[in-house]
Amino acid sequence: MPHSRRIRRIRITAGAAAVLLGATACSGLGRTTVGMLSFRGHDSPIELSYSNTLVKGCHKIAIPKGATHVENNTLVDIVLYRTENCRETEQADSIYVATTLSDVTAPASRPWRSFTVVH
Repeated sequence: MPHSRRIRRIRITAGAAAVLLGATACSGLGRTTVGMLSFRGHDSPIELSYSNTLVKGCHKIAIPKGATHVENNTLVDIVLYRTENCRETEQADSIYVATTLSDVTAPASRPWRSFTVVH
């Protein structure tokens, strides 16, 4: 194979690798959930839904008294917390809710106040 063809193939391969690497490096920026997360308070007819939630960070559940019912109709799993800052304490545990599942708290337990997305 002539030298110029070999150089050309190396450049094309290197260019393709650079494009793939760049696309992979940027894929984590701004990723969001696909589907709907629905929350409802105890004995409340009002339902709060989140869609296209960022997969990074802690998300406060914007129900004044917290959520006691959750439906995860997204393509990702979530973790629910009883604190507003996605932290566990001895008195405030967390729970893992897999995709397409739901959770209802016991009447005597504390409501969910925040969540994170498992990614």
